Amino acid sequence: MKDKALRERIVAEYLTSGQSYREVADRCGVDYRSLHRWVKEYQGRMKKPHKLRRARLLRELPTDKLPTDVETLQSELRKARLYNQALQEAILIAEKELGTPILKKSGTKQS
Repeated sequence: MKDKALRERIVAEYLTSGQSYREVADRCGVDYRSLHRWVKEYQGRMKKPHKLRRARLLRELPTDKLPTDVETLQSELRKARLYNQALQEAILIAEKELGTPILKKSGTKQS
């Protein structure tokens, strides 16, 4: 729906009728989510359409720092996975030595 005047008429109808987004959208033949977005744009709560903001944010990402950040994150992820495996093994050893399940819940609480 590209006609701005038609959008404004639909938004004005929503704002003056007191009906829900769905009721007005169904009557006008548009999606209620689009109507909601148009009302937000009209009332100034959303400066620019969502798609344009996302495209602008993607263009503003610094691409020169990404490879080093990815390498750092990958090494931290490897360390975290190794730490997790070590903890799991420690729990298994403790369960064998103590003879009681540590991670397994014994049952649900009775009210």
